[in-house]
Amino acid sequence: MRDVCVLGLGQSVFGRFPQRSIATLGCGAARAALKDAGIDALQLQAIYANQQFSQMIVGQTTVPDIGIAGFEMSGGDDAGAAGAAAVWRLWKDVATGIVDVGIALGADSTAASLVSGKAIPQYEAEGILGMATPPVFAFAARRLMETQGATIQDFAQVAVKAHDAGALNPASQSCQRITIEQVVNSRMIVDPITMLQCCASTEGAAALILCSSSFARRYTTRLIHIVASVVLSGDGLVEENSPASISSGYRAARQAYELAGVGPYDLDVVEVRDGFAGEEILHYEDLELCPRGQGIALLRSGATSLGGRIPVNPSGGLLALGHSPSASGVRNICEVALQLRDEAGERQTPNAMVGLAQMLSGSAAELKAGTAAIHILSV
Repeated sequence: MRDVCVLGLGQSVFGRFPQRSIATLGCGAARAALKDAGIDALQLQAIYANQQFSQMIVGQTTVPDIGIAGFEMSGGDDAGAAGAAAVWRLWKDVATGIVDVGIALGADSTAASLVSGKAIPQYEAEGILGMATPPVFAFAARRLMETQGATIQDFAQVAVKAHDAGALNPASQSCQRITIEQVVNSRMIVDPITMLQCCASTEGAAALILCSSSFARRYTTRLIHIVASVVLSGDGLVEENSPASISSGYRAARQAYELAGVGPYDLDVVEVRDGFAGEEILHYEDLELCPRGQGIALLRSGATSLGGRIPVNPSGGLLALGHSPSASGVRNICEVALQLRDEAGERQTPNAMVGLAQMLSGSAAELKAGTAAIHILSV
């Protein structure tokens, strides 16, 4: 298999833009990625653009305005992991020699979704029955409280560190720092999850130009390699017999480490799905950033904060930027690439050489299906 590199990246500001179309958001991210790569749209050979809440054939409706046409365009629906799955599909094409260069695009809007009060039919049953994901992660948080002595202040600290990082990220619209007291005293959603422990639903877009290393060397001497790309189906968001673990996320990470030839303690920076504050702590253990049962201790040590041993979500994560389902899985890979390029500004992790981006999706109603995506990048 060929070496695959990130040649260019682009992303929009993430926030509430109900007046902006998916095409407008996507075109902006694609143009930024092409400019960053230093190539013309006509050089692209493939596009992958998954969707969840957006219209069908999102790639075809998003990019014609920048002159991308006449070659393979493919899309799909992997829920919250849609963007990461698009990157994986393009990675496979480049790695196997099918194409030399292509673009993976995630663009989405929740303005027409249930969370904005405009139900999408396939999600109506979950909303009516109350079978949304907060109870699932509340169950996991309670398990952390029972087994590791976690407190609501610990979960609040995750939200606080996310907003501290997000306040330094230009892509996070109007992100303001918050306090532990504000998080704890915000409206209770499902005990112990309060409002400020939950990510917002937002509009946004992100794009990555991937290519072979030989193609990349024509445009840059600073190569960022995707040394592992793994997408696995799973059997649920949270395991019934182990509510403080997401087994598909653990298995995908194990495969990615083996493929990349690195281990968790080789990582310098990590981006994970943090739809809920306590969820981030589950990922510490599933990604083996610490021994099983030590997630709360890792948080309390400060290791996962900016300036710590292994910063987690230096972008601010979903808690600061919100969740645009098809875009989030591309955006957090963009953040890892920025960190490895030493271009993350005030939130930069010094001397970052290896980073991991993780994204998950799942069925909130049945807890029997999901997707786990892991990407490991290195200089």
